[in-house]
Amino acid sequence: MDMIKVKINGVEYSVPAGVTVLEACKYANIDIPTLCYLKDINEIGACRLCLVEVTGARGLVTACVYPAADGMEIQTNTAKIRAARKTNLELVLSAHEKKCLSCIRSTTCELQKLAQEYKADEDRFVYGAKDEKVSLDTSSVSIIRDNNKCILCRRCIGACNNQGIGAIGAVNRGYDSMVACAFEKDLAETSCINCGQCINACPVGALYEKDDTQKILDAIGDPTKHVAICCAPSVRTAIGECFGYEPGTDTEGQMVAALKKLGFDGVYDMNFTADLTIMEEATEFLGRVKNGGPLPLITSCSPGWVKYCEHYFPEMTENLSTCKSPQQMFGAMYKTYFAEKLGLDPKNIVFVSAIPCTAKKFEVSRPGQDVDGVPGVDIAVTTRELGRMIEQAGINFRDLADEKFDQPIDVGSGAGAIFGATGGVMEAALRTAAEVIEGKPLEKVDFEDVRGTEGIKFAAYKLGDIELKVAVASGTANANKLLKGVQDGTYDVQFIEIMACPGGCVNGGGQPIQPASVRNSIDLRKVRASILYKADSEKLEYRKSHENPIVKKVYEEFLGEPNSHKAHELLHTHYVKRGL
Repeated sequence: MDMIKVKINGVEYSVPAGVTVLEACKYANIDIPTLCYLKDINEIGACRLCLVEVTGARGLVTACVYPAADGMEIQTNTAKIRAARKTNLELVLSAHEKKCLSCIRSTTCELQKLAQEYKADEDRFVYGAKDEKVSLDTSSVSIIRDNNKCILCRRCIGACNNQGIGAIGAVNRGYDSMVACAFEKDLAETSCINCGQCINACPVGALYEKDDTQKILDAIGDPTKHVAICCAPSVRTAIGECFGYEPGTDTEGQMVAALKKLGFDGVYDMNFTADLTIMEEATEFLGRVKNGGPLPLITSCSPGWVKYCEHYFPEMTENLSTCKSPQQMFGAMYKTYFAEKLGLDPKNIVFVSAIPCTAKKFEVSRPGQDVDGVPGVDIAVTTRELGRMIEQAGINFRDLADEKFDQPIDVGSGAGAIFGATGGVMEAALRTAAEVIEGKPLEKVDFEDVRGTEGIKFAAYKLGDIELKVAVASGTANANKLLKGVQDGTYDVQFIEIMACPGGCVNGGGQPIQPASVRNSIDLRKVRASILYKADSEKLEYRKSHENPIVKKVYEEFLGEPNSHKAHELLHTHYVKRGL
């Protein structure tokens, strides 16, 4: 790697050639404030908070887009710089609705933090036009847009474009600039896939998920209702971040303890239905291979991806697995098989799923998800919502002793656990499909070729007489590239896993929001996924979905066999060719 020498605040450092001044300063362990910058998503130098002085430059320059050069001298903390940053902050505040006490992002707002650090005067400038409030866009079942709090950093636009969607963009010019949907449409009228990546990118409270926690509290307070919750594997990888734990900390036991203190009648592990999904999906794939069904088979557990497919590749909805997602399978099983076991009337059950994904809120209301006329899942709440519920209940999360999931649904395999990471569904399916095809236990259960955070991955395996070619994509822009390659013959694959969010569910739009200072320096996808892979290899007794004893029992006593008529009635669904 070619290196260059730069002086930062009078100290010489060696940094890689080609980096920006902002990146060079990170090598020197010097943080420079930013609001618009988000690594690999939004690098436009718009907020003007990363201003620095560079020898030879005319005036202050924006560190996030200014290239570092050999021999460059950089100052990051002069009186001139601090004054300019403070003024720019005050200009941003002039157009921002400052209802901080009631804002969902209070104490996690990047603008709030910087305003406090620079002692900005929030009333120094008056922006008259903003006295007329803009109506909230509440049309989406998952996402609320509040342009009164928007600071025009354009991070949300970068995140949406990074997904290949472009549902929102900058409209108008100058004084009247704002972020909006094309032709003044509501968000629900666009091809938005509800992935929530825009929420995670927003530094303020201009975007947030629809909060369904009051519905849960009302149900828990109703003595006629049995309220149960299941937790997706990715929730346990991140909920600790809501309570000050470092990213990559496993807090599963404390999460279970907190949920029990909230008053749920049953707290269960969604790994169980991740295993059930694999049984159905692997069987479906082998059936298509043998019987000439539509190939490649494409996974269907990511509702953001499914909606993307319906909008952008409606002709390929026939390739989607008909399996419901683990969330929906759990609701279906709980309101049938387990309701019977527990002596409950399904109409009195309120079933909740805790998920890392805002698109799951949309999935709950999709056609084809009901069970005998009642919703399979009644309420889907994000990791963030769960964190707020625990905090509002006065539960001291960090002091809780670990507890276990409730029986009889307390067993999940390592294959189910890794569902939350990109490549995890594929690896789980391969573990089961390989043993079915070869008729013997695998010597090595790790399919490492499909692991990692790369946007698109390919692998090929010889399983018995089958030469199986697979592909994995995360992020819908990568899905677009992969599927176009499949359609034009560039890629020859039989089985595809696609997750809407880059890196998979661990990076879902409902996960705890980390500031740009963290997102720019830590790969959250990797550190959160490490918890799942550690659980698979070290913590869980079973590593293959078909070994899960509860799954075996469900088939023996209720479903019969994978892809049976009853399984199709309860665990499979259909899709809509939406188009654009």
